[in-house]
Amino acid sequence: MQLGIHAMKGNANFGGLGRDLRANLAAIIEAEALGYSTVWTAEASGTDAVVPLTWIAAHTSKIRLGTGVMQMAARTPPMTAATAATLDLLSEGRVVLGLGASGPAVVEGWHCQPYGNPLTRAEEYVAIVRKVLARSAPVVHHGDCYDIPYTKDDATGLANPIRLMFRPKRRRIPIYLAAMGPRNLNLANKIADGIVPAFYSPVRETAFWDGVDPPPEGFDISPFVTVAMGDDLTRCRDYVRGGLAFWIGAMGARGRNFYNRLAVRLGFADAAHQVQSLYMSERRLEAAAAIPDELIDEVALVGPRERIRDQLEAWKASRVTTMIIMAPDAHTMRAVAELAL
Repeated sequence: MQLGIHAMKGNANFGGLGRDLRANLAAIIEAEALGYSTVWTAEASGTDAVVPLTWIAAHTSKIRLGTGVMQMAARTPPMTAATAATLDLLSEGRVVLGLGASGPAVVEGWHCQPYGNPLTRAEEYVAIVRKVLARSAPVVHHGDCYDIPYTKDDATGLANPIRLMFRPKRRRIPIYLAAMGPRNLNLANKIADGIVPAFYSPVRETAFWDGVDPPPEGFDISPFVTVAMGDDLTRCRDYVRGGLAFWIGAMGARGRNFYNRLAVRLGFADAAHQVQSLYMSERRLEAAAAIPDELIDEVALVGPRERIRDQLEAWKASRVTTMIIMAPDAHTMRAVAELAL
């Protein structure tokens, strides 16, 4: 189970189903009672993002339902729009649509598609989703990635443009992108309502935003932040190491790992290269040990309650508007809510 919180509003991140479904649901219901605004679900090659949210929606009434994130290669844009509109209708307008391009290893290894140009895909994808939800006309789009209606040489020629068959609860559902690189961030500024970076350093914001245009007013900057609260600082840091090592070392092929590139941009180039080399050599424990304490302390909240309280000051002073904090249990969720909300 993963939980989270926002420094101003309150969010809850529900990363996956886990083994104890009742405990997961109880924690989410408690998060709603504590005033958390959004619960987020993830997907990779395990559980999907939508079915858990549907289950959560049936047991809650106020908390928003965010996909963190749905993989664009896994669904056509109209299907994603229809899915989001359906859940939004059933939940009385609580959906937040988080989208991500994923990486070549997942797109080609799992979704049977060429990776192509993720920026072009994202721009066309969001445009089509917006058109479907707006329902102002049957959907027509002829771009580099998507052809609606399909008109290639093997088309039957029998298709006409189609409109969503039901009226959405909202014609504009908030869309967030899993953006971390400068070009992707600039695209998100132009077409999205917010971003959900995998990790973020509030003390190295200049590096993160280098080469990026200022985001528009109201743009939500919502990084995931792992929390490990306890008296043993070393043990808390170790709780975070494995996850960071996986993202930096294994998420993508060598040279096409966007999380590794982010660590490099944040000033941890030597460690990023070492972690990737160790992880790809199946030396995972060594890779985790190579994650610097300094990086953990900047992108996560670790240690005793008082230390986490002090760490939160840097986040509150940063450009971040939402901290999607991943916590291991409901006790930590309540403690961080008391410190951050």
